[in-house]
Amino acid sequence: MSTKPKLYYFDGRGKMESIRWLLAAAGVEFEEEFLKTRDQYEKLLQGGSLLFQQVPLVEIDGMKMVQTRAILNYIAAKYNLYGKDLKERALIDMFVGGTDDLMGFILMFPFLSAEDKEKQRVLIVQKATGRYFPVYEKVLKDHGQDFLVGNSFSWADVHLLEAILMVEEKKSDVLSGFPQLQAFKARISSIPAIKKFLEPGSQRKPVPDDKYVETVRRVLRMYYDVKAN
Repeated sequence: MSTKPKLYYFDGRGKMESIRWLLAAAGVEFEEEFLKTRDQYEKLLQGGSLLFQQVPLVEIDGMKMVQTRAILNYIAAKYNLYGKDLKERALIDMFVGGTDDLMGFILMFPFLSAEDKEKQRVLIVQKATGRYFPVYEKVLKDHGQDFLVGNSFSWADVHLLEAILMVEEKKSDVLSGFPQLQAFKARISSIPAIKKFLEPGSQRKPVPDDKYVETVRRVLRMYYDVKAN
């Protein structure tokens, strides 16, 4: 029996992508089963694997874990990416929470109409440059270390790099006014495990396309329209 974590989700980013990032950052190999049909999803439901009738689902250490934050917390703690004490863990939670808020503006972007996408693109850049990136810019400057928390690589760093790259997909020069974040991006991207994950052929997923959107809608029976924030 395989001891690798097994991820159940769509063949795309969504809420599973941060889990992929964190496992990759920890140097952990994982397997994936992609949901392509409603029958696959129904089988997981009927088997009792989806505690709240939702994916992501991750099989790890004999557990079937759901709820994205619980999964990420477990991985971060298990692989020493969650700080050295309670205070560092609190800071990591705080920074990850802020990054999550920013990512929330991007998560449903693929499901928007063309008109709403343009509005959302502007909003994403405004939120990133006006609210979130200035915080991390100041933290890095004041902290004077290579990482957001303490003096070691943590979940907070992984999550922020993921968010930066996502926003850059909406505006390539979004970091032009943030020298600390530019240096941070280069630094974290050069960590061997992260560098490997960013290379072609890794399990990192591309920008969601129409095929991904259609699959998610079909499997989850999403018949309603998603509106911009």
